[in-house]
Amino acid sequence: MLRALQAVLAAFFGVQSERNRQRDFQQSSPWPYILAGLFMAGVFVVLVLLVARWAAAS
Repeated sequence: MLRALQAVLAAFFGVQSERNRQRDFQQSSPWPYILAGLFMAGVFVVLVLLVARWAAAS
């Protein structure tokens, strides 16, 4: 699961190497990547909401 999380983080920032991308596509199941992507998207949304609330309160 850690490898999937690293792959998703690299994809979020657009810095994943070709070698790592090939390795990720050789995995038998996409579910770890899907779950990691949903988790990271949720973290991103929460961070945006927190920053927006902080900015509105200032």
